[in-house]
Amino acid sequence: MLGVNVSLLKLSTERLEEYLSSVYKAPVKVSRFFPLGMEKEAKAKEDLKGFGYGVPYVIEFSVNSETKRVVLETMHSEGFGHDHFSDRAGILLWQHSVFNKLPRHVRSVDVGAFTIDGEGIKSLGDCGEFFIVTELVDGRLYRFDLDRIKETGRLGELDERRCLALSDYLVEIHGVKREAPWLYVRRARELVGHGECIMGLLDSYPSELDFVSESDLVDIERNCVVWRWSLKRKAHRLCQVHGDFHPWNVMFHEGVDFTVLDRSRGEWGEPADDVTAMTINYIFYSLQKYGELAGVFERLFRLFWENYLRKTGDREILEVVQPFYAWRGLVVASPVWYPSLSRDVRVKLFNFIRNVLQFEKFDLERVNSYISGS
Repeated sequence: MLGVNVSLLKLSTERLEEYLSSVYKAPVKVSRFFPLGMEKEAKAKEDLKGFGYGVPYVIEFSVNSETKRVVLETMHSEGFGHDHFSDRAGILLWQHSVFNKLPRHVRSVDVGAFTIDGEGIKSLGDCGEFFIVTELVDGRLYRFDLDRIKETGRLGELDERRCLALSDYLVEIHGVKREAPWLYVRRARELVGHGECIMGLLDSYPSELDFVSESDLVDIERNCVVWRWSLKRKAHRLCQVHGDFHPWNVMFHEGVDFTVLDRSRGEWGEPADDVTAMTINYIFYSLQKYGELAGVFERLFRLFWENYLRKTGDREILEVVQPFYAWRGLVVASPVWYPSLSRDVRVKLFNFIRNVLQFEKFDLERVNSYISGS
């Protein structure tokens, strides 16, 4: 199956109205559409010429005398296991099937496809590239809270309450268990071998880097394979997960009210996946601010972890977080995702990655020894 030729992609307002009318079962009138985050620059247009894959677009329209806004989004095709049309289609079909099952998740409205000629939107018969449509959620990403905290070095009461709210959310969703060992084994396998996970991240690292050697990356991959065999024996831990629970996927509204975005890779998995995805960022920001886990970010790290452990009683999680921290460390150390990061921070992140993989139990009191390599 050939993909859509992006240079030919031109969606008229008329085609969008036809498509949305079929979704909402009522006549739709499109008023405007614009790239997400560029509302102030938005102007009414006749078509979506220039629409790019991987660029979310907001579509504003009226239906049944009500104004609505949705986000239409596709996926980039280069790397991280998204190379084939079927890869991207599978991910978007899965997202549509599960977004609305998770508490607080942004709602998916529909999943569809562009036709091969790039002129239309339709169902699955002779489809080209797939897309997903979700409701638009107003608010501010949690990463902006962390940016502010890093800049000011100050932590307010609301910052602590939000940290606890995020920890409590994982306590809630992880409380939903399922007995399906094959799914847990699959998630352990994907942690190491999936294009979006450890091997995919390692493949994205350029050669001849000044902060890590190829032999170090080989050792990390080898150690993660060993950890996969240990994880396979932990299938009793299977539970409901988000799968990509980080500050760029949490949208706060007023106070501690928030919506989560873009759950990934499966409804069921290992709780450590979600816990490490968020808490690695407290380490990441702290390294940029202090050169170690300290100050306001150490406070958030401990607050999140201590609340989660106290309310779940899950001490076993400290025996499985290691490869998940390695994966998330590879993300934040990546020169692809974070090109302006200092060499010193990357070196310390790789110290952390290498060292956590060496211990059978993660020690919350030894984070800085993992970072320093001592």
